[in-house]
Amino acid sequence: METLEFIIYPDGRVKETVTGIVGASCAEVTAAIEAHLGTVVAHQTTSEYFAQRNEQTANETVSAQTAYSQW
Repeated sequence: METLEFIIYPDGRVKETVTGIVGASCAEVTAAIEAHLGTVVAHQTTSEYFAQRNEQTANETVSAQTAYSQW
């Protein structure tokens, strides 16, 4: 599940945390929000940012199965 969490501090700073989005697409999701919030002071990436989607097509499965010899 994709979630965006915002913590608004008394001095006006906003901490935004994104979870459930794999890869750099989280930047696309948050760009419009950040534009309205003001100046972005820092970004801190999580392990989800560096993760890759694990998508496998039927063709990849078939080629992997036929790659083994039949002895």
